[in-house]
Amino acid sequence: MQHIFIEGKNKNVPTFILLHGTGGNERDLLPLAEMIDPDASVLGVRGNVLENGMPRFFRRLAEGVFDEEDLIFRTEELNKFLSEMADKYKFNRNNLVAIGYSNGANIAASLMYHHKNAINGAILLHAMVPRRGVEVPDLANTPIFIGAGTNDPLIPQAETKELANVLREANAIVTEHWGNAGHQLTREEIEKAKEWYDQYFGSSK
Repeated sequence: MQHIFIEGKNKNVPTFILLHGTGGNERDLLPLAEMIDPDASVLGVRGNVLENGMPRFFRRLAEGVFDEEDLIFRTEELNKFLSEMADKYKFNRNNLVAIGYSNGANIAASLMYHHKNAINGAILLHAMVPRRGVEVPDLANTPIFIGAGTNDPLIPQAETKELANVLREANAIVTEHWGNAGHQLTREEIEKAKEWYDQYFGSSK
């Protein structure tokens, strides 16, 4: 998978896995990582699927309708890729925090739905439920930040709440932030994500 790795100054904090939205690339979320923890190592990943020339992490059949078979395959692919990159770049595979936006947030959620201990925490910005009718692994003590817009035209509020509830039922520690905004990222939610990160993962932890 096309990617960029930037080694951070602090090896004790998590390595960020950056997962872009549809049409993005491995560099899109670098400014977010810089805002949340400028000392952390960063692995930005580009999705392996193209939709009308736009990179994504998995195929969809229509707006909001995922290709489940491809989602499962791509989630497995990403999970293996993270292990390979940990060996290559010598970061701690057991200390990863995903930062995902939209399609990237969905694959980050899918990692947690399908693989126990795939990541240590996640910032899910404008995410949807990746799959239904599956048993989610025990996510005990896994902090998760969910950023959502009350006026998001692509994601109904009930969808976000369902995702949060499923993760809570799997024993994750879920923090929700609802902004008066649409599908776009806002500075406010990134600031709230930083507060969350400092609480659970900051340098003093």
